[in-house]
Amino acid sequence: MNGVRLREVRSTMVSSIQLILPMILSIGMCVGLKINKKWNKNELLLQKVKQAQLDAEIKYLRYQIQPHFLFNTLNNIYSLIDSAPNSAKTSIHSLSKMMRYLLHESIGNKVPLVKEIDFMERYIDLMQLRVSSNLSLEKSFPIVNQPIQIAPLLLISFIENAFKHGIDALQPSHIKIALVIEKEKLHYSVINSSFPQKEKVTDSGIGLENLKKRLELLYPNRFELINMENDNIYTAKLTLNFK
Repeated sequence: MNGVRLREVRSTMVSSIQLILPMILSIGMCVGLKINKKWNKNELLLQKVKQAQLDAEIKYLRYQIQPHFLFNTLNNIYSLIDSAPNSAKTSIHSLSKMMRYLLHESIGNKVPLVKEIDFMERYIDLMQLRVSSNLSLEKSFPIVNQPIQIAPLLLISFIENAFKHGIDALQPSHIKIALVIEKEKLHYSVINSSFPQKEKVTDSGIGLENLKKRLELLYPNRFELINMENDNIYTAKLTLNFK
């Protein structure tokens, strides 16, 4: 008799569990879906915050370039006012075109490479107005037929650095600039003479340090940056996957 009762109790418990278990599973699935939805929402919000921080940092680094570039260029033009006023006028005209590019065309995340090359060409021409005849300058820029786009003002730092630290008023100086496009990669190098200075200008490293930070943010794991000095020859090389 007790055995029959025990079997009945067991049967009742099994039936109850069979009824309750789907309810528990359903409730668990609903709770799990809500938690997952909330987690996805929080993750999306976190990604948006990180992207906003990244955009703000990139803009800050890019805007640092403009006053730095303007400061260096105005110093060069100032040195021409008394000795070569006509050259100073030409420089100001070139500078106005370059500032138009800085203020209006380079504000996006990407610019056509052909416009970036034009900007560098103008900068080189402007710098050559005041350098001594001791400078030997070679430059090689490709004719860009592809719609290649890169981050604005990414390549000017090498050239700025070369003109600032690679020229001596008395000793022979040289600057060699080369840009090559190979499939989806950009190979860029600036090699220049280097003269030890007793007093370094405090902002001498702003451009190159800025470049490194921007590359890390904009092209993570897609670039190789090399800077080295040997036997008074400074070499800066950048390999960039722009795709």
